[in-house]
Amino acid sequence: MEHAQKTALVIGASRGLGYATALLLADKGYHIIALARTVGGLEDLADVIEARGQSITLVPLDVTDEGGLQRLCLSIFERWKGLDLLVHSAVHAPLLTPMCDLVDKDYDKTMNTNARATARIIALTDPLLRMTDGTAIFMDDPHNGEKFFAAYAASKAAARSMVQSYQAETANLKPRVILHTPNPMPTATRARFHPGEDKSALATAAEEAKRMIEAYL
Repeated sequence: MEHAQKTALVIGASRGLGYATALLLADKGYHIIALARTVGGLEDLADVIEARGQSITLVPLDVTDEGGLQRLCLSIFERWKGLDLLVHSAVHAPLLTPMCDLVDKDYDKTMNTNARATARIIALTDPLLRMTDGTAIFMDDPHNGEKFFAAYAASKAAARSMVQSYQAETANLKPRVILHTPNPMPTATRARFHPGEDKSALATAAEEAKRMIEAYL
């Protein structure tokens, strides 16, 4: 289905890779649907995009809010009749802890944000992406078997498995499903896992956004 301007839903758009990807896609002519919990970060993104004469819709929403995701996807259908691109870069980084000290509350939040939300995002955006023969890009960050990473690694492994199943199920169909592993960047997530790290050796979020988008679009 054709619509006047391509649309990109960027989840986790208020900072880091999501923020940089939204800027780059706006430069490429996409209308950005920017989703994040952090209102201030979304407003900063909107200021930059709108100053360039480009368009953006802000969605201050937690990815674990299933009702909110449902309402968002209905609104996308009603307004644009489909979605051309999904970039899911939102993630929760729990405190690193030994397996025997894992706290249920922290584990549940990590699984809900990184795994369950991924399942809901796939289910809710798939019909919209099919309408436009669109593309869905999900971020991977493997830490399998690393000490103190149990909750985070388990949540990302679950999300990875779901995306890989989705890839297999749509291999000869639409949408195109991509599982992308960014290079290390100086993000808030990485800083939580690697405090005091020399950031000069890391790729910038803008560089990684460019590498990702040029590879797949």
